[in-house]
Amino acid sequence: MTDRFTLDRRAAIAGATLFTAAAVRSAAAQGRPAIDAQTALIVVDVQNDFCPGGRLAVPKGDEVVAVCNAIGRRFQNVVFTQDWHPEGHSSFASSHAGKKPFDVVQMPYGPQVLWPDHCTWDSAGAEFHDSLDIPHAQTIVRKGYRKEVDSYSGFLEADRRTTTGLGGYLKERGVTRAVVVGLATDFCVNWTAQDAAKAGLETYVVEEACRAIDLGGSLDKAWADMAALGVKRIKVADLG
Repeated sequence: MTDRFTLDRRAAIAGATLFTAAAVRSAAAQGRPAIDAQTALIVVDVQNDFCPGGRLAVPKGDEVVAVCNAIGRRFQNVVFTQDWHPEGHSSFASSHAGKKPFDVVQMPYGPQVLWPDHCTWDSAGAEFHDSLDIPHAQTIVRKGYRKEVDSYSGFLEADRRTTTGLGGYLKERGVTRAVVVGLATDFCVNWTAQDAAKAGLETYVVEEACRAIDLGGSLDKAWADMAALGVKRIKVADLG
């Protein structure tokens, strides 16, 4: 009896494993992500300063909050990124005499868009939007806290050498797939999604769960750059 139970149990486990693997392959073939223990939702910079009334407000940025909340509960693994700058950060226009927001200057690591002061340490603007409600998010990755270098990506700072630790965290958790949402599509979402793909993750961006700044065609360029790296642009409905 015991031997038969053991064999039946093994057969059931093997069958379930094959079914799960087939479901994952089917989802990937249809250009949509499987939502399982190997998938992480990365919620990028849904902070007060990037929402209406903030110091660097993304147009209609607050509209992503309800979408993020709705889909967030479907993921076992959820990570938040948080812009977190010291006063006088080198990316602030106020740190450069004679410069104004959205001017571009050269930094040691390349061209840098200058921004209004935003998301400074312990400020109300740096806090997550009050209505963002994904209580089981396990990790917050802060970025841009080094005064001399900006950081759009949740994986790598703008010098493209300094890591945030997110890649190692996801690897240790066994994550192989990333779904990216948040603000702004053409900057922090874009860089985060590109770096996720470069790290070998199957990567998706949910269009309705993002909003853009769109400086001089930056949104179209962002979508093209992401697509070139294999990042898939999907709708909420594609999450199944």
